[in-house]
Amino acid sequence: MRFQSYFNTAVGVINAFKGDIPLAHYLKQYFAQHKKHGSKDRKYISHLCYCYYRLGHALKSISTEERLKIALFLCNDVIDEWAVLFNDDWLNNHSALLDERIAFIKSLYPFDVLEIFPWQTELSEGMDTYSFARSHLIQPDLFLRIRPGNKNIVSEKLKQAHIGFKEVSNSCFALPNISKVDTLIGLNKEAVVQDYSSQNIQVFFDSIGAQHNSQAKLSVWDCCAASGGKSILAYDILQNIELTVSDIRPSIIHNLQQRFSEAGIKNYKSFIADLTDAKTLAGNQQYDVIICDAPCTGSGTWSRTPEQLYFFSDDKMEQYAALQKKIVQTVVPHIKEHGYFLYITCSVFKKENEEMVAFIQQQYGFRLVQKELLVGYDKKADSMFGVLFGGS
Repeated sequence: MRFQSYFNTAVGVINAFKGDIPLAHYLKQYFAQHKKHGSKDRKYISHLCYCYYRLGHALKSISTEERLKIALFLCNDVIDEWAVLFNDDWLNNHSALLDERIAFIKSLYPFDVLEIFPWQTELSEGMDTYSFARSHLIQPDLFLRIRPGNKNIVSEKLKQAHIGFKEVSNSCFALPNISKVDTLIGLNKEAVVQDYSSQNIQVFFDSIGAQHNSQAKLSVWDCCAASGGKSILAYDILQNIELTVSDIRPSIIHNLQQRFSEAGIKNYKSFIADLTDAKTLAGNQQYDVIICDAPCTGSGTWSRTPEQLYFFSDDKMEQYAALQKKIVQTVVPHIKEHGYFLYITCSVFKKENEEMVAFIQQQYGFRLVQKELLVGYDKKADSMFGVLFGGS
């Protein structure tokens, strides 16, 4: 049977995968070596693998086969073609409601939802630990941030393509994760693919805009720019800015430059720098605003990359916290007097969030303007943390 074959193949992939590279990259390499799998085969096998890792650290002691069966049951609202893998008892107890599926699995196994994400005491203040752990069983949505003046255009294009979407806010649309929009809309020009919580970083830019009364341009440095999503957001919200971006990876800066071209952002500066070493920064350029979307565990995004949850060890919290402190110490001296420092992570660990806030305040005496835990687990989105400091 075809779906039993998919299941068996996924078991082999899972047993061979060691988590040393992203699962998406590993699967790409695997399918390149096993060309017998067509596009549908790759889709089903990949789905099985991602379901498996969505169980996180729960039920790790049972066999791969049994655990994959449980994961498939829990992670799918509709069982459809996978019905051939289950006996009548499982099929009769399958429900479109996740909590009812969880209840059935708990009647058969020592399954505790909280064990999916076992670092409950390490979470930032305000997290609903159960809801957060449970959310890893659900595929997140794809979110579009509609750029100013393009809402009707994007909405009409999605409707014409019969792609269902939900208007989360005036500038945010949520789509099924499998939606293909790259050739449908003007990506980066009309809309940006950006998670819901990442879009909500806007609240900090709104605060800066409200407090900055001068008509002079704000100099903004996005020091860990990555794909540039926060830079484009700052450009759209703050508008009158002199933008500088940097990253440690040349390939990232190259991709960012292409993205800025699509977004119509022309007047900006870019450079490559290792911000763990202050000596790599030439000169003493000062900025009104420094955005530091710091490298982190990414624990708020693991529902998108569940293999990272499965293979995570808590010693990495200390490693990232140390890295963040080095970066902060390098960039903070480049903030103008009375300027702003926006520190962001896509982590849910207080060691990377609240403890970093305490470190920054202790080291530099900054005034805390605004602090937000941007939870997304109730919206099929990522969770993030942000804090805006103003000079004393």
